[in-house]
Amino acid sequence: MRVEFIASINEVNAALWNDISGTDYPFIRHEFLAALENSGCTNEKSGWQPYHALVYNDGVLCAVLPLYLKTHSYGEYVFDWSWADAYRQNGIPYYPKLVSSIPFTPSTGPRLCVKNAAYDIVLATVFDAITQVCAQDKISGWHLLFTEEDKKTACTGVNLMHRIGSQYHWFNNGYQSFDDFLAAFSSRKRKNLRKERKRVVEQGITFKVLSGSELTTEVWERFYYFYQITYAKRSGHGGYLNEEFFNALSHTMSQQIVLVMAYQNDQAIAGALNFKSSDTLYGRYWGTVVDIDGLHFETCYYQGIEYCIANDLQKFDPGAQGEHKIQRGFTPIETDSWHWLAHDGFSDAVADFLDRETVQIKQYINDAAGYLPFKSDQ
Repeated sequence: MRVEFIASINEVNAALWNDISGTDYPFIRHEFLAALENSGCTNEKSGWQPYHALVYNDGVLCAVLPLYLKTHSYGEYVFDWSWADAYRQNGIPYYPKLVSSIPFTPSTGPRLCVKNAAYDIVLATVFDAITQVCAQDKISGWHLLFTEEDKKTACTGVNLMHRIGSQYHWFNNGYQSFDDFLAAFSSRKRKNLRKERKRVVEQGITFKVLSGSELTTEVWERFYYFYQITYAKRSGHGGYLNEEFFNALSHTMSQQIVLVMAYQNDQAIAGALNFKSSDTLYGRYWGTVVDIDGLHFETCYYQGIEYCIANDLQKFDPGAQGEHKIQRGFTPIETDSWHWLAHDGFSDAVADFLDRETVQIKQYINDAAGYLPFKSDQ
């Protein structure tokens, strides 16, 4: 097998990439990664320099891996700032590093995508190639983020360090309606959520769920404005993504986009952008120009749950963080990432840290599940 590293997703044919990666999980698609790159969201200037890996077996492409050369740790959602700080304090550069993830997207899904070859053999081949590149170019390590659960054995087999995290996902237990979902709640929690939704309705707010050809230029312009304003209020900048990125997706992936728009007095006031696969809804970006109690929860969570139930989707992944999701029926779950550091001393120290962190996170997830709103017999 031979591994080739490329400096742009455009160096590989879209159909060829998608044939290996599949197109159901939206964020691994060539179109999504190309939209990030072609809009300038992922490049050397942004600190996300494409370095994708292609694997050939007897001259035939058999695997692809999204890979970026990073000069910071923003937009990853697996936090290693303390590792970088420890390197700095000891006079050792932590950046650049190699990261296999979907930029700005803390969503579990395919990373190393393999077709007509053994996954563990391909992973070992890629790992060897990456460690050689790290040695040659003084790169500190490789980080493989938000991998699927069934890849644990293969990742352990190449001595990658395992790190778990936590998120909150909604699962469709055969619900026929939102009321059916609420019927699983304890009485007090059910009343609280209904009051929360009622407050939004009483303020004359309505919703439209848009996809495909309904995603007009006007709709995108309004949503992008919401996104920028909200990001600026929260973080002091207009967000990682630009209007060109969203416009590209509207032309190439509109059938996998689910945009919830909120209206008051016939004026759009908020929006939540979701993507979908055949069984999962992924909540990604939101924005608003008003401050209305309950609007965020309704737009980002409850409308998404309604959509999942109506369209027989089995899971709703609303994104990273947010303990407030638990009392609204989102179950705490583990996420997986894998790490390799070239420096033996720091690798040993991080491995020890991860052993202790894992115990704490597992305990947290167990404790957090006790705050779910469901009846004790559910």
